[in-house]
Amino acid sequence: MEPSDTTYLLVINGKPEGPYTTHELKLRKIKPTDFVRSPGMDDYKEAHEIAELRGYLGFGRPAHIPQYYAGFDLRLLASALDWFIISGVVLFLMVIAIVIIKDKTEQLIIIFSFLAIIPVVKIIYHIIMESSARQATIGKLILNIKVCDLQGERLSLPHSAGRNLAKILSVLTLFIGYLFSFFNRKQQCLHDMVAGTLVIKDRLI
Repeated sequence: MEPSDTTYLLVINGKPEGPYTTHELKLRKIKPTDFVRSPGMDDYKEAHEIAELRGYLGFGRPAHIPQYYAGFDLRLLASALDWFIISGVVLFLMVIAIVIIKDKTEQLIIIFSFLAIIPVVKIIYHIIMESSARQATIGKLILNIKVCDLQGERLSLPHSAGRNLAKILSVLTLFIGYLFSFFNRKQQCLHDMVAGTLVIKDRLI
């Protein structure tokens, strides 16, 4: 794998030094557990947690599972933000359609149709965003949390779809499935347990 132009700060004896190119990091013979940070990263991470460095420096995948889990409060706030964003977009489009169409009956049909599709749009939005490179919806990104599998890796599109469809189970239990997060160390809701997923937050150095 060829080195990229990305540069990284490297923590040495508790202090950041650099920046170093990926080639310079290789020459310094950094360890998988050394902390590094590129300009596009919010915080420092161990070198083996970064795909580019794993590929170029020959590190294995992280051997540990995530240890910093997002609590119910963060997840609930992220969901509220996503509902607000999606509802706002759908309602905006609905208003435009109502303005264009003058017939009262058709306007009522449009209103009920748009309101009915909000949950469907939200599910599709979650499936796509949580399987993307960012592994998070906009609400989760704002709160710096993301969705991953049990090894901390990005979900595939089918895996993300399975997780979001499994939320039906959490809803059918009168939302008790969401409260499961209070009773297990990984703070998984029922649909996370079924799908084998986690919602994690970044580790601080």
